[in-house]
Amino acid sequence: MTPNNHLSPIGRYRRVLVASGLLVCVGLTMFVVQAIGSHPDRAWRAYLINFLLWSAMAQGGLLFSTVMHITKARWSGVMAGVAESFAAFFPVSFILFLLLFIGKGHIFPWLHQDLHGKEVWLNVPFLFGRNTVALCALYVTGFGYLYHALGLKLGTFLPTESIRGWFYRTWYREAVDIQKRRDVMTVWSVLYMLFFALTLSLMGYDFVMSMDPHWYSTLFGAYNFVKAFYVGLGGVIILSAALKLFSPAAIEIEARHFHDIGKLFFGFCLVWADFFYCQFVVIWYGNIPEETAYVIDRIIAAPYQPLAWVVFSICFIGPFIILLNKRVKTMPVAMIAICAVIIVGLWLEHLLLIGPAMVHGQDATLPVGMTEGIISLGFLGLMVISVSSFLHQFPELVLFKGRLPGEKDHLS
Repeated sequence: MTPNNHLSPIGRYRRVLVASGLLVCVGLTMFVVQAIGSHPDRAWRAYLINFLLWSAMAQGGLLFSTVMHITKARWSGVMAGVAESFAAFFPVSFILFLLLFIGKGHIFPWLHQDLHGKEVWLNVPFLFGRNTVALCALYVTGFGYLYHALGLKLGTFLPTESIRGWFYRTWYREAVDIQKRRDVMTVWSVLYMLFFALTLSLMGYDFVMSMDPHWYSTLFGAYNFVKAFYVGLGGVIILSAALKLFSPAAIEIEARHFHDIGKLFFGFCLVWADFFYCQFVVIWYGNIPEETAYVIDRIIAAPYQPLAWVVFSICFIGPFIILLNKRVKTMPVAMIAICAVIIVGLWLEHLLLIGPAMVHGQDATLPVGMTEGIISLGFLGLMVISVSSFLHQFPELVLFKGRLPGEKDHLS
């Protein structure tokens, strides 16, 4: 690989960086103005929703690559490498998580409630302690997998950039046993998938379900990590399509790749809806007051009833109808639009789950507007900066073609 090829996937890197930096500055300004002004609750609610959504996208994106590796599926082509670039958001996600501690008084409505014995679990030190450990385990295993994935794809030209140079020297400081490295990579991928399920379940319980501390669902953890993979697939499709549109000669992604990942995306659209239905129907038929109140507030009562139908329509009904068409799944522009709408729908789904507990029924209007939109754009800017910077350092993720060294032929 030559230095020119090194820059080819993201030749518009500087412009992307400047535009994303502006989004971050605008989003940060809006958050600070609201947080120190008269609406701190609104600012921290938007912060929490965006932290959960964008972290889930990064976590679910890398999960796609680990699944492709474990199953020895090569149909994804370089999309598996594209998915690995989302790990660049992990450090940002961890910092954003630690900053949540500052707004604990605004994001945990149970702080001033009688928890009837649940104080053992729902207390701030223990909550942040266990989630810190869980996120560290998830991100360390994710970087362990990424380290070996990058090493097996690393180009041969002399590295000059600091991060790339450090990685190059670390990987080649001793003779590389390809098969051994692949075996270790497999171990890291299994650990990542395990911690993905555990961490996303825990965060779903602690940062979403606990907003109503007297309501619980044993299915909520699984619902949360299925949703994370759903939104992660959407992020991978958008990034792959954008790279294909802006660098068609450099990126080897074909219509069949979009079609295959589109089928997987369609499948998890159904899985997400199935988990939603499984929770809903059991609560509805059980008709236990402390359980049905949660559903009534979010699906039947104003002002959230219209929002519930919007979320269900754009996260399930719309994608179900549209993605039945094979041709649509092979069109990058169409898939960008579909996935972007679904990600917005999942943002609104977080609002639907969290909003009623944080607003306490004091407002007859939906707690969403320009403030939430601008703060969300700031988080989008952070994601774009992280991913584009990482791809700029390691273009092999999207330029790599063929099997990894030492990989045996496998029918997928």
